[in-house]
Amino acid sequence: MSAAFLVLDDGRIFEGRSWGATGKVFGEAVFQTGMTGYQETLSDPSYHKQIVIMTAPHVGNTGMNTADYESSKIWVAGFAVRNPSTLSSNWQSEESLEAELLAQEIVGIQGLDTRAVTRHLRDRGAMGTGIFSGLELTREEMVVEVRKTQVMSGAFLVKDVSTPFTYTVDSVGTARFVVAALDLGIKAATPRALSQRGAQVHVMPFNSTIDQICELDPDGFFISNGPGDPSTMSESVELVRQVLERKIPIFGICFGHQILGRALGFETYKLPFGHRGINQPVIDRKSGKVEITSHNHGFAVAAPTEGQFSTVYGKGEVTHLCLNDGVVEGLQLLDTPAFSVQYHPEAAAGPHDAAYLFDRFIDLMSKKALI
Repeated sequence: MSAAFLVLDDGRIFEGRSWGATGKVFGEAVFQTGMTGYQETLSDPSYHKQIVIMTAPHVGNTGMNTADYESSKIWVAGFAVRNPSTLSSNWQSEESLEAELLAQEIVGIQGLDTRAVTRHLRDRGAMGTGIFSGLELTREEMVVEVRKTQVMSGAFLVKDVSTPFTYTVDSVGTARFVVAALDLGIKAATPRALSQRGAQVHVMPFNSTIDQICELDPDGFFISNGPGDPSTMSESVELVRQVLERKIPIFGICFGHQILGRALGFETYKLPFGHRGINQPVIDRKSGKVEITSHNHGFAVAAPTEGQFSTVYGKGEVTHLCLNDGVVEGLQLLDTPAFSVQYHPEAAAGPHDAAYLFDRFIDLMSKKALI
């Protein structure tokens, strides 16, 4: 086991030990606060080009399995933990976490003081970083290499993670609705949640056109999560505007929430260190209910939180707010069937507080069908 280093672009270096593949890898350093669900995190396309630091001190005890993958592979650029489990103890486990990291050539680091790293990122903000494992480089050489890496602001990444062709997830039972889902980095649990509610889901490439969508004659349009800077998504923003003009019911989550926000005329901005984990408190402003929710985003929508706002598609309002920092977590139009949330109601992995949002989308499509 060789020395490994987590190197930040502000010059801070954290020492650990090699884990997973050796070599070097670069990305944006972010911390993830979930106590469980590391496999869903690793296979979430929204983490593309990011090095994920797990705040939970013990990771890997349930191993890895085929059923819990949210996409076809591990997407994180690198993985940093404090204490990886030496045993995989779960009835579904098919492989150890480290074996899977090795198989997919994911560079990791263990033995890291993840509490110190997290506190540093919380104070200084998410930043470029690198993991150097089993290499003979000076500290100065490692910092220089990290400072050459691409930052997340201005990054256009959906082309790397989106499906190259349309595929269909059939409904469970009789199909009552057809949903066109724009894949910006969709997780497998999302079309599954819709299919369980009677929707036939057509998952479409990020560069799909309005004509291709209309060919399906969909009852609803879903905008998925995904990686990168929403300010680079001008074509997707224009596509959403064309869908809004046709008054096809829209539901967006995470990156899709940001895309809808920009389609309504709002700006998006980079958060200091983002929200990543499965324990983020959000308040539904209408009901007053507090939901514990799953998040993975580094950008947010700059929408007014007081009263209603006006758009070319009618009036709207902010429906949800993050209780940690007041960030806008939900939008809804009042004159056009469209809404979005910044978090992940598909609950992969957990919690299930926001599952009702899929039912809300079904209700929206049902009302549209009656017109």
